[in-house]
Amino acid sequence: MNVSLFSPPGPPDEVIVDEGEGNFKILLLDVDGIITSAGESGVLSKFESPVAFLKERLELAREDSRIKAVVLRVNSPGGGVTASDIMYKELVKFKEDTGIPVIACFMDVAASGGYYISMAADKIICHPTCITGSIGVIAQLATIDKLLEKVGIEPVTIKSGKHKDIGSPMRVPTDEEKKIMQKLVDSMYERFVDIVARGRGMEQQEVRAIADGRVHDAQEALKLKLVDKVGYLDDAIETAQSEAGIQDATVVMYTRPGDYRSNIYSAETKSRDSSIGAVAEDLLGSLGARFYYLWVPGK
Repeated sequence: MNVSLFSPPGPPDEVIVDEGEGNFKILLLDVDGIITSAGESGVLSKFESPVAFLKERLELAREDSRIKAVVLRVNSPGGGVTASDIMYKELVKFKEDTGIPVIACFMDVAASGGYYISMAADKIICHPTCITGSIGVIAQLATIDKLLEKVGIEPVTIKSGKHKDIGSPMRVPTDEEKKIMQKLVDSMYERFVDIVARGRGMEQQEVRAIADGRVHDAQEALKLKLVDKVGYLDDAIETAQSEAGIQDATVVMYTRPGDYRSNIYSAETKSRDSSIGAVAEDLLGSLGARFYYLWVPGK
């Protein structure tokens, strides 16, 4: 007999986390943890794909005429290049289709891909202790050729062209292959710079001057024009009301049935573990080369 530890999936319910006296609503929407297009499940945990998580809730917001603003609560070091770009695109399309303002609120970390998707926001409020920035691209590749040699395994690859197995973990890439990979990274970097320039109303050269992958504290980010204000979630909600031209709005979230949310600091269903261990696991989960808008603290 098969026994599931989880309730059958169903559509999210609306939960009021801060009831106002007005007739309108503000949707509080979380982007939490590693940004990926893949979901994950385990014995004691279950994570939704952040891309699907965002898309589903934006679609629900479209159907509710009382929702007049969205506060995007970001707590993410970033993640996959494509997943980050899809989420950015979905937010931009939502704004274009509905005219509803989106306000980003940065919590602990809003770096790299977490910052990238926030370029769709009309305003960015940054928590005083937040770490943000890390505008750049990283490609991680683990090679296991020395390990295979120790255990007496010799890989054999049959290929149609000399670069067909570029990024293979079975061998160290050649200098020519490193140049090819660098060109790909540079292309993705240029896209990141362009997205930031458009999102923040800056010149591309102005963005490049600060887009060397480093992270910034809240005050430095404000000085560099990467955020609009240093403040708290309450400030983001007030800004959302101001942008929407409303007052005393009710703050709501969409959560899976059975999840209890008591106030605005309650989290939605967690999309993915955001710990450094989870970052490493995600990076090494596939031995092939992958590209990330991701802040990964080194040695």
